[in-house]
Amino acid sequence: MVARPAGEAQGRRVKRFDSSLSLRGLFSGENRKPTLILLWAPVALTVWRYYLAGGFFPSRPASAALARLGQGGELLPFLSAFVLLGLASLALIGLVFREPLAAYGLTLGDWRFGLKALAVTAPVVVVLSAFASRSPEFVAQYPLSRAVCASASAFLAYAAAYLAYYVGFEIFFRGFVQFGLRERFGDWYAILVQTALSCLVHIGKPSAEIFGAIVGGVAFGMVAFRSRSLLYVIAAHWLMGVALDLFICLG
Repeated sequence: MVARPAGEAQGRRVKRFDSSLSLRGLFSGENRKPTLILLWAPVALTVWRYYLAGGFFPSRPASAALARLGQGGELLPFLSAFVLLGLASLALIGLVFREPLAAYGLTLGDWRFGLKALAVTAPVVVVLSAFASRSPEFVAQYPLSRAVCASASAFLAYAAAYLAYYVGFEIFFRGFVQFGLRERFGDWYAILVQTALSCLVHIGKPSAEIFGAIVGGVAFGMVAFRSRSLLYVIAAHWLMGVALDLFICLG
């Protein structure tokens, strides 16, 4: 065997490296959809986190303009998540990818399995919320506005707005990202990518919530794929958030 010069081997490695970083084909063919998903995800999350979700992260107000909105501004994180994370992602699916929304979990799917999964997860998340409501870290963070504890009507309005947040959240992570990357990355890697992204959103929250987001991201991702629907994980996730706030208000 004839040994090739070290310079020639290094040149081939550099050439392969340059080729791997080429933009050619990045936005065409089978690369187009995963590229757009993985670019839109950090852009959407950064805009939402820094400019719209101040109520979720009291240590860093979204902007002075939002602070001037007063109590009404506390609903902005919910509604903006519904619009920016949810509706905008659905628009990309329908108008850019030209795919049916049912392929991203917007369907009843296997409703028998979905209801069974919800029946199992619902009591679990309620119990976990009850324990979390006794933690000073969670009490300091939730609910986003103590005004929602003043009356049943205020809490119900808050819970309805919270549902809009969870719809946007699940459409984005378990729908747009997870279902969108499934074909290219496979089931498990699609679940793990959305779990990593959804976990990062919780940075700044109580540490137990962040670790719970890792477990929940995998579990909810599995339920979404198995049921072929987002409806059951939306219900479970919303129940967990509302139960936590209710326990804190009643505590």
